[in-house]
Parts: sequence; structure tokens; C-alpha cells
Amino acid sequence: MKDTTADGALDLPDWDDVLAAHDRITPHIHRTPVLTSRFMDELTGARLFFKCENFQKAGAFKVRGATNAVFGLSDEAASRGVATHSSGNHALSLSYAAGRRGIPCHVVMPRTAPEAKKAAVRGYGGIITECEPSTTSREAVFAEVHAATGADFVHPYNDPRVIAGQATCSRELLDQVDGLDAVIAPIGGGGMVSGCCLTLSNIAPGIEIYAAEPEQADDAYRSFKAGHIIADDAPVTIADGLKVPLKERTWHFVSNHVTDILTASEDEIVEAMKLTWARMKIVMEPSCAVPLATILKNPDVFRGKRVGVIITGGNVDLDKLPWMA
Repeated sequence: MKDTTADGALDLPDWDDVLAAHDRITPHIHRTPVLTSRFMDELTGARLFFKCENFQKAGAFKVRGATNAVFGLSDEAASRGVATHSSGNHALSLSYAAGRRGIPCHVVMPRTAPEAKKAAVRGYGGIITECEPSTTSREAVFAEVHAATGADFVHPYNDPRVIAGQATCSRELLDQVDGLDAVIAPIGGGGMVSGCCLTLSNIAPGIEIYAAEPEQADDAYRSFKAGHIIADDAPVTIADGLKVPLKERTWHFVSNHVTDILTASEDEIVEAMKLTWARMKIVMEPSCAVPLATILKNPDVFRGKRVGVIITGGNVDLDKLPWMA
């Protein structure tokens, strides 16, 4: 990894790492489609292009970074397996990638994580240890699992291999759609947004980058406005994939390349999710509805623009849809 911060302490992926990640993961993932909707365009006043990572292997974009990390390991390192902590999509993505390579995968998950995601992790062969639904508990329990297994730690987002893998999504999007004015993606820990920053800053620096976040888990928004990381320990939001805080590497990309961070309320997220299900006939998670919710909330920001909207995953507990409560 060639790029560093001014003090040389932080290893960051560069464009060569993205190209290498693309070659490494291509045999193991889907090139996901881009869908459009005349209804959504008329509703928002923008031209929206939905990059559908809900159709990705393991049902989420996170399989890109996880696969890059797993298949980039030496045989000796791989023999000890991999380990991580995750609310769901990274856990099941890493389990998928580890299964493809035939190595163990240990994951720490909040006990409140959706059962559909836990079932998917087990289905891919992942070994789950549960923790309380807070960053403090997650990291403490993971430290015990990591020490006991000696497995390679693949952080859900604060890992240069993961960020480089996530960057392949926006690289595909630029191959599929010409003339974008902006790209928007959900932000929790910032892995996908960092990947967008890495891609666009290298090959399309004129495209604006927006991040979308729940109001009830708005630590990235507050960090962006304050100019330093502000971390919440246990935010409560329906967007379960967006509860984790930024870390040093993702903060580097967000603080240097993101145009703005926009937020949406819980009701706005649910309505955007329901609208997408009803009008586009696709399964998506609450976390994935946050970008559309913020576009609907801020029409003046996006009106008249060609906007890439990254739908990050589709692993939903069908017995607990938010509008069923």
C-alpha cells in the first residue's frame, strides 16, 4: 500500500490495489446490474441509476472486500482462517469467501442481528459468537475470539484490502453508466463510501460523492461537520448495517473526498424502502433505503443530475419487515 498520511503511520489502498482487487475477486462475485425507474426519476426530479448490490453473491457489496482479503492471504496465513466482527453482511460475506477458499471463518455478531443474516453466516460455514449490541462489547468479545483462534483479522471496513475491494463496485458503475454527476451510498463505518472516494478521486474527480445516514445514527454526519471522528457506542436505528462508527482509514477518505453527508429519519427510511419494494420490485435492506430517503428529502441537491445510487444489500428478515410492526 503506497499512500500514507503525512506522518506515515496509516497504510491506505491506492488505485493499483483496486485494479488488483478487481482481478482477484472477479471469478468469485457477480457484476451486478444497474436498474432505472421512470417513476423514481419523476418523483425526485433526477435521473437515478441504481447499482444493485442486493443481487451480489452473499446478498451484499461486502463480499467484494471480504473476497479480496481472503484470496489475498498467503497459504500459511489462510490455514489459520479468518475472523471478524459484524452486524451481518460482512460476517456472511467473509463466511462466503472463506468457504470458497476452504478455510475457517469466525465471526462475532450482536445477539440482536437479524436472524436471516445469522442463518446465512451459518449456511456459509461461519462460526458465530454472539455479543451485546454495542461497539464496546463487539470489540471485547472479538478480542477473545481472535486470541483463541489466531485467525487473520479482516475488519469490516477499516482494512485497506476491504476498501480496495469495495472500490470495485463504483468502478463497475462508471463502466456501466456514462456522464454521472453524483454518486450516493449509505454510510456506517464508511467502507463503501471510502471505496467510492478511492475510485472517483482517481478516475472521475468531477463526480460529487454523497453519503447517506440515519438521523438516529448520525455520527458520520457529526464527524464530518466537526472535522474529527465522533463515535457513538450503541445507536438505535432500523438501518442495522449503519450503526458502526468511522475509523481512521475510512475517515481519511470521507474527510478528503465526500461532498456532503445527508441524513434521514426512521419514518423516511421505511417509506423509501417500501417505495422501492413496491415500484422497483426488488428486495433491499433498510440501510439501503437511506440514500433514496435523503434524495427525496433534499430534492434541490439532486434535481436535474444523473445520480448513481448504490443499493448495498438485500439480506432482510422477511418475518420482520418494518411496515409490519
